[in-house]
Amino acid sequence: MHPTTQLYRRGVYRFLLTRQWLILALLALVLIPTMVELGFWQLHRHEHKVAQNSLISRNLKAKPVPVTSLTAPGHTVPRSDYWRTVTATGTYDTEHQVVVRRRTSADGRIGVHVLVPFDLKDGGTVLVNRGWVPSADSQRAFPEVPAVPRGEVTVTGRLKADETTSASGIKDISDLPDRQVMLINSAQEAERLSRPVLGGYIEQTAPEPVGGSPELIEAPDDSSIGPHMAYAVQWWLFAAGVPVGYVVLARREKRDRAEAAAKEAAGEQQPSEPEKPEKPEPATA
Repeated sequence: MHPTTQLYRRGVYRFLLTRQWLILALLALVLIPTMVELGFWQLHRHEHKVAQNSLISRNLKAKPVPVTSLTAPGHTVPRSDYWRTVTATGTYDTEHQVVVRRRTSADGRIGVHVLVPFDLKDGGTVLVNRGWVPSADSQRAFPEVPAVPRGEVTVTGRLKADETTSASGIKDISDLPDRQVMLINSAQEAERLSRPVLGGYIEQTAPEPVGGSPELIEAPDDSSIGPHMAYAVQWWLFAAGVPVGYVVLARREKRDRAEAAAKEAAGEQQPSEPEKPEKPEPATA
C-alpha cells in the first residue's frame, strides 16, 4: 500500500476533507483547464500571426498586377489577396475626394487619410488612399490636402479590403461634416458617387508625393511574431504548477500538524516538578 494512503487512513491527511481544503481543491480543478485553454488560445494567436506574416511577405513580393484582375464592383477582397501589389492607370477625381477621420501617422500623430476616387483609363473607378495628413484645427473643417498630379497617371499600391465596423472596431458615425468619413468602404462611396466602384481600395505606394505629403502609409510588418508562444508556454507551466503547489501545501500542512501534535504529546508526558517545602520561619524571642 502507498505510504500516503496509509497516512491518510491513519488520519494524517484527513484535514484535506475540511471546508478550507475542499475549496482549495475545487479552485485548483477550475484553474487547471482554464490555464490550459488560455495556453491554446495564445498558441492559436501565434499560429495566426505566423500565417499572416507569411501571407504579407508573399504578397508584397508578388509581381504587380492590374487592379482590375483582382477586384470588380461589389467584389469582396479575400484575405489571400490582402497587400497584393496592384497598378491602376487613370485620373484622380479630386472633386469627390474625402478624408477618413481619426487615423494615425507613422509616428503616432492623429490626423486623417486622404481618399480619392480614381477613374480608370479603361473604365471604372477604384478608391485610392493617398496617405496621411494632419487634421484641420476644427474637427468640422476640411484639412489642407496637397494637390494630386494632373492628367493621366499610373498609381501603384497595396490592395486592401473594405473596412467595416465589425472587422475594424471603428464606429461608423453618420452625422459627419461634408466630405468626411469614418471607414474606407467601396459600397458607401459607390452610393455617394452614384456609380460603380471596385471592391476594396488601393493603399498608394507610388508615385511619391511631392514634398512628402500626404505621408504614404508604411508597409505592414511581416517580421514580428509577438510574445504569444511565450505566453502559451507560460500558461501551461502555471497549469502544471497548480497540482504541484497543492501537494506542497498539503505536505507542509501535514508536517506542521505532526509537529504541533508531537509538542502537545511531549507537554502532557513531562512530569510535574515536586513542590519545594516551605522554609520554617525563624523563632522569635
